[in-house]
Amino acid sequence: MARSSSNTMLWLLLAVFASLAAAGAGRGDDGRRSSPQVYVVYMGAVPPRTSPDLLLESHLRLLGTVLKRGRRADSVVVHQYKHGFSGFAARLSKDEAAALRRKPGVVSVFADPVYQLHTTRSWDFLQQTTTTAAVKTDDSAGPARRRSSNKNKGSSKPAAPADDPSSSTPATDTIIGLLDSGIWPESPSFNDAGFGPVPSRWKGVCMTGDDFNSSNCNNKLIGARYYDLRSVRGPSPSDGGSPRDDVGHGTHTSSTAAGNAVTGASYYGLAPGTAKGGSAGSRVSMYRVCAESGCAGSAILAGFDDAIADGVDVVSVSLGASPFFRPDFSADPIAIGAFHAVAKGVMVVCSAGNSGPDAATVVNEAPWILTVAATTIDRDFESNVVLGGNNSAVKGVAINFSNLDRSPKYPLITGAAAKSGSVSDTDSASHCEPGTLDSSKIRGKIVLCHHSQSDTSKLEKADELQSDGAAGCILVNDAERSVATAYLDFPVTEVTSAAASAIHKYIASASQPVATITPAATVTEYKPAPVVAYFSSRGPSSQTGNILKPDIAAPGVNILASWIPPSSLPPGQKQASQFNLVSGTSMACPHVAGAAATVKAWNPTWSPAKIRSAIMTTATTLNNERAPMTTDSGSAATPYDLGAGQVHPTGALDPGLVYDAGEDDYLRFLCNYGYNASTVRLIAGSTLPGGFSCAANASKHLISDLNYPSIAVSGLLGKATRTVTVTRAVTNVGAQEAPTYTVAVSAPAGLDVKVTPSKLEFTRSVKKLAFQVTFSRSRNDDGDDDAAAKGALSGSITWSDGKHLVRSPFVVTS
Repeated sequence: MARSSSNTMLWLLLAVFASLAAAGAGRGDDGRRSSPQVYVVYMGAVPPRTSPDLLLESHLRLLGTVLKRGRRADSVVVHQYKHGFSGFAARLSKDEAAALRRKPGVVSVFADPVYQLHTTRSWDFLQQTTTTAAVKTDDSAGPARRRSSNKNKGSSKPAAPADDPSSSTPATDTIIGLLDSGIWPESPSFNDAGFGPVPSRWKGVCMTGDDFNSSNCNNKLIGARYYDLRSVRGPSPSDGGSPRDDVGHGTHTSSTAAGNAVTGASYYGLAPGTAKGGSAGSRVSMYRVCAESGCAGSAILAGFDDAIADGVDVVSVSLGASPFFRPDFSADPIAIGAFHAVAKGVMVVCSAGNSGPDAATVVNEAPWILTVAATTIDRDFESNVVLGGNNSAVKGVAINFSNLDRSPKYPLITGAAAKSGSVSDTDSASHCEPGTLDSSKIRGKIVLCHHSQSDTSKLEKADELQSDGAAGCILVNDAERSVATAYLDFPVTEVTSAAASAIHKYIASASQPVATITPAATVTEYKPAPVVAYFSSRGPSSQTGNILKPDIAAPGVNILASWIPPSSLPPGQKQASQFNLVSGTSMACPHVAGAAATVKAWNPTWSPAKIRSAIMTTATTLNNERAPMTTDSGSAATPYDLGAGQVHPTGALDPGLVYDAGEDDYLRFLCNYGYNASTVRLIAGSTLPGGFSCAANASKHLISDLNYPSIAVSGLLGKATRTVTVTRAVTNVGAQEAPTYTVAVSAPAGLDVKVTPSKLEFTRSVKKLAFQVTFSRSRNDDGDDDAAAKGALSGSITWSDGKHLVRSPFVVTS
């Protein structure tokens, strides 16, 4: 099979097919609509002094005005939203949906979208890295990556209580809600030993469903709900509802965010140590909105609506839309639900997406969301290639339980040399694309295959090679090197192009080349780490170019956390592992949700914006070599890759200063984004004065003035604008009542950055102070614009009182 020439085109085609499939849902073979489709009707904030029962009645009355004769409103409703916001989801015809769009009080009507899931040592690594690196902020490039051998050490080290915020949380009453694929309650991560009674403010429930009842909840797992997922699972009777996880994703994310410390955890001996969540003292509530095939937008909104009413403190959302077909804010279930959650004081943390390393692929971009990118940790899984002749070893990475002889005795062949006679494309054969190899040439041999992101998946290649009788496979793979893929019972390892050159040289020089592949071994204290994972979606935001996204980075590569019981065991294993190693921004998101819950526990009155600020401004941009972080390709990491940097959970407990923002700020953002005043009034409801109006000069450029912990400015490097000034305000939350902060600026060539005033002097009565940042294009000696001032220029401003470093990254573009 010929390989696609563009990874972006591949993802685009997949997204088109998914969109066409969704659009075709409910149509017969002749293309005519055979049944109504689910639409979401969003009506903004709940009207004041309106009971849920009255709100539900009003929804049904409104719906009844557009339904065709013979259709009852209560028979077509799928969900009704009545706590955090107003609206409903119903099975409607296209004409009925169009009629509802024209009704007063309706913000938007949109077809129910299907979103996708963004599919330990990580917490110890965060403490080790940030403790040594947080005091230095340097935007220069770092060295190439290398490893230190440490095969015999365990995968986790005990941290002192003072360095581990999860072990010193002042209360166990913080509640993390997860919108995900469900939960496996029997996991030891959710044992409630040592937990007191459920907080009295909790209003949630433990729903009974298939193989799930109220006894599955306890004082740790305090809530579990599930929703109608027929739009993503189909109407099969076997697809009954339950909060129980049959995918594994929700169990993994919830244990990463708030799982108990479980000693002796590993994945069949790999990554051994103690698995624990970021806020082990927090309670957990699961809102099952996803099946393996996807997540229904109408269910996502129902999950947000219930989580707000139940009383969660933090919502963790490891899923999102396609970066190629993302909806606008008023038609995005995550943006809608998150807006109303934040307006009610609930922190919302979302994954950035797994469509990297292409630019402008970040999703969940609304400024009221904390958006998380993924990075590696200092652990690797080494599976080496041993070559015949002198038994030299070539370093490889994969998760396999190879049963090959440790001596190199298996014939070694390249995919190109094993090309089928019926195939003319040698390049596809060299990549071992399915159908391109002669099975008689590879039987009993180890096959060397090249791989790129636009190829058929690695697992598909491995499956075909295994079924054709190959002894093993060596994949030459540069882009995906940082993620150890699990091949389990088939001996596969992955090597870089540089390492593969030694293998090619050996094959060319030996008359009968032979090799073997060793089983995976855990290597810790890998350097440099963290690096930004290749799959992590990148900025700039295509929706909000004057908001810098993603916001923060966290571990998301080969994360060990709880899992559902597997359907089969790897070779030689007699007992199922309760844990799994999984990668994705899905895994990074709950790391930050756990950190946010800990900050909330220490500061119960803080707004979501203050918590976000504490997390962002205390992040580190250094790796475990005390050098600036890079991407996994070795290039210098920019704010478009990792936002403010790698999360520093302990540092976030004492940020010194915070940037606050509230619902009014986000409503002004919506005005500047382009929504008219009547729509904004509907979204906000009674929180706005009756005469509210968007400013006459509302503009997307004014979005840069949102009191955000990072700064993004567009239009400066073009010909029209030479200077842009933005305003920020910070609040002193440190122990010292009257500190003085001075500013340090790190600016790239071609850009002049001035902060006014350069010193902030707080007093007992003055806790909040404003400052301005002016960005100007540099001029060279001839008075012309500096040629270096092109593209995206990034740097940072850092306020310090001698103890705290309050760092804000910035990006300036044309």
